[in-house]
Amino acid sequence: MAITPLMPVYPRSPVRPVRGEGVYLYGEQGEKYLDFAAGIAVNLLGHGHPVLTRAIQDQAATLIHVSNLYGSPQGEAFAKRLTDLTFADTVFFTNSGVEAVECAIKTARRYHHVKGNPHKHTLITFSNAFHGRTMATISATDQAKMIDGFAPLLPGFKVVAFDNLEAALAAVDENTAGFLVEPVQGEGGIRPASKEFIAGLRKACDDNDLLLVFDEVQCGVARTGYLYAYEYYGVTPDIMASAKGIGGGFPMGACLATEKAAAGMVIGTHGSTYGGNPLAMAAGQAVFDVVANDEFLSHVRKMGERLRSALEQMIPNHDHLFESVRGLGLMLGVKMKTDSRAFVNYLRTKGILTVAAGDNVIRVLPPLNIEEGHIAEFVEGLSSAAAEYDVPEAA
Repeated sequence: MAITPLMPVYPRSPVRPVRGEGVYLYGEQGEKYLDFAAGIAVNLLGHGHPVLTRAIQDQAATLIHVSNLYGSPQGEAFAKRLTDLTFADTVFFTNSGVEAVECAIKTARRYHHVKGNPHKHTLITFSNAFHGRTMATISATDQAKMIDGFAPLLPGFKVVAFDNLEAALAAVDENTAGFLVEPVQGEGGIRPASKEFIAGLRKACDDNDLLLVFDEVQCGVARTGYLYAYEYYGVTPDIMASAKGIGGGFPMGACLATEKAAAGMVIGTHGSTYGGNPLAMAAGQAVFDVVANDEFLSHVRKMGERLRSALEQMIPNHDHLFESVRGLGLMLGVKMKTDSRAFVNYLRTKGILTVAAGDNVIRVLPPLNIEEGHIAEFVEGLSSAAAEYDVPEAA
């Protein structure tokens, strides 16, 4: 059989969207889907949001790309907004989450290099993490499904148990540059780290001149009910990767850092042809126009509580399938007692879109501007599907 024109690295579902409106997607034949996947936590304003759509349209008609050879009024303005709203002093814009993580890794290593400690190059990372699919980011994980067949991996990473402070501290040695961690693991199964764990990592960094690097690609930009999840933890990182929701569906990411952490990132140390182009900056500004305020973040927390409560009330009715709910804000996971991927596939046939994750978890990642009616529709549909679902027999 000949290879398909689209490289067959995804097991694509029969869902074939051609149009979106709000929290709904529509397929080629007019099929309607309730989208509680949001492009894997990307479409945080749903589909066709007027503020985002207008900003992209207006900017596309004005200026799309010029490269980073020139001054960037658009990039300067959005970077200033991000630094005003976060711990960071400086920002590098990328086209994706994995590029933001790559920049974060380089920034952390470079910090020690310019201080005369090039041997401090190893980042301690955590089991079941997902940081992307480049060679560096798969080298940072212990997941066989991502690393098999791609050896040799890059050195400079040491994986220990997630949310285990004792293991993390025991892994520190003379070569340690810092920690790279998702405060809330996404792909790994919607697992929020404990506040004690994150605080312990911060203290270890402060005590040993190490860098705390957060991967907030999935949990950032209002997803947890905070602009960034580090605010929930009451701990500031030195470097942070952001992406997914930051462009509301337009591909972009950002690596944020303190002045101290970014001391080595000078002319010639990093670059990107497309990164920070005017079109991406317009999308990012539009997203922040909507989400970066207390009223919107309060709405996310409120809807997150309603959704969690509704799911927790539903679970006892189908306790042969569902175990518990976990997560923060509108980054929720439903732990299953059976294969979550098979059930996610089944939900699609019922017009409900979710995302599977590790540890047999269904990721529930709706647009952040959902209303109570959407929550009721989702939970009723989930409950109805669960009642009809025949659990596949184990192979």
